[in-house]
Amino acid sequence: MNRVAGKVVLITGAARGQGRSHAVHLADEGADIIAFDLCEDIASNEYPLATEADLAETGRLVEKAGRRVVTAKVDVRDRAALRRELDAAVATLGRLDVVVANAGIAPLGNDVPVDGFVDAFDVDFVGVVNTIHSALPHLDAGASIIATGSVAGLVPQTGLNGQQALQGPGGDGYGLAKKMLWTYTNSLALTLGPKSIRVNAIHPTNCNTDMLQSPPMFRTFRPDLENPTAEDAKVTFPFMQAMPTPWVEPEDVSHAVVFLSSDESRFVTGQQLRVDAGAGLKLGV
Repeated sequence: MNRVAGKVVLITGAARGQGRSHAVHLADEGADIIAFDLCEDIASNEYPLATEADLAETGRLVEKAGRRVVTAKVDVRDRAALRRELDAAVATLGRLDVVVANAGIAPLGNDVPVDGFVDAFDVDFVGVVNTIHSALPHLDAGASIIATGSVAGLVPQTGLNGQQALQGPGGDGYGLAKKMLWTYTNSLALTLGPKSIRVNAIHPTNCNTDMLQSPPMFRTFRPDLENPTAEDAKVTFPFMQAMPTPWVEPEDVSHAVVFLSSDESRFVTGQQLRVDAGAGLKLGV
């Protein structure tokens, strides 16, 4: 307990999934939370995204942990809105110590239009950049920046186990965004190192969220079936990991986020941390 006591943490994509898990775990460890989420669907992305009710529930869970929270409906693609809402939240909570740039989508499928490339890249890379750059004026020595990448986004576009791993224009945009996060976070870590602000990325494997448990992802893992179910996909999910599990849970990633948010990681920067059950080893990344 109290590993991040007194800190204020910004989390994007906080309404559900990994973002909500990070918010709750950080609150349990003493942090106050700024929770942003789009709370709308994106047309090229087949599975439904989080709602305002989901974001309100994240806020309720943070308050249940006894911490302060500011929630706002924000599109990470809109830097002006990000700056406006973040400035207001920092004015309310008094400071900003940690940024968790977590918002992401995966509009997979060969039937996805080229808009899927634009949307995936804009949310998954431009949105991370917008979030971090909006936060920089508020960060001082000892601050921590954490970006959410993906092991799946680091594999070659030619495929996984002989299949095209990230299907369609949205898959191409997702893969490019996640690959660029590696270079971006390393470069920013070098730039901010003299200011004692650390920058790291976390790359999960399959994570048990709505993104994974969705028809486009089921089809990605079972291209041999026309309409695969969750049970069909669960048969092949474990093939990606070296350890015998179909996925990691959001809290498995949250443990790494708490560590990188805390002063325990005060000299950890420029790292590409895989929470992947050995998937990176199997994929050669």
